Amino acid sequence: MSHETLWAPWRLNYIVSAVDKDAANEPKAGCFLCQYRDDTHDAENYVVDRSEHSLIVLNRFPYNNGHLLIAPREHKATLEELGDAELLDLQVQLRRMIKLLSLVMGAEGFNVGLNLGRVAGAGLPGHLHWHIVPRWNGDVNFMPAIADTKVIPQSLDALYQLLRADLGSVS
Repeated sequence: MSHETLWAPWRLNYIVSAVDKDAANEPKAGCFLCQYRDDTHDAENYVVDRSEHSLIVLNRFPYNNGHLLIAPREHKATLEELGDAELLDLQVQLRRMIKLLSLVMGAEGFNVGLNLGRVAGAGLPGHLHWHIVPRWNGDVNFMPAIADTKVIPQSLDALYQLLRADLGSVS
């Protein structure tokens, strides 16, 4: 039986970072979202946009093409820690990014999720963040079912440039 090789070199960072945890299972270098507070490296960090209270970032390990994370700028772990202005801003940014992904990528649907706590699947339980995963009819194929492989058809750099180019068209 022969098989195809699918190269996904960006996944190595995920594998390595999954091992590089401290005793509390937190990343040793600290919260990656908090490291993005400095806006001088937005392109290399794939920070798509910021608002007064929110940070919008491409997921480096996407479930699907266009997968975004929307997080409060401040390091907060629970909904109860958010003020009303922060919560409203996060929801407005969710709506904006769904509109942008629909416009730019022609997404036909979305999975929007929030994992609260490690036992609920939060990979970064100390910093609250929403996932926006664009979906298209037929986007699930045989690869995940028989090869335990997800194919992402676009590089993060190309996606970042595409979203940034049309960011002004959504309000």
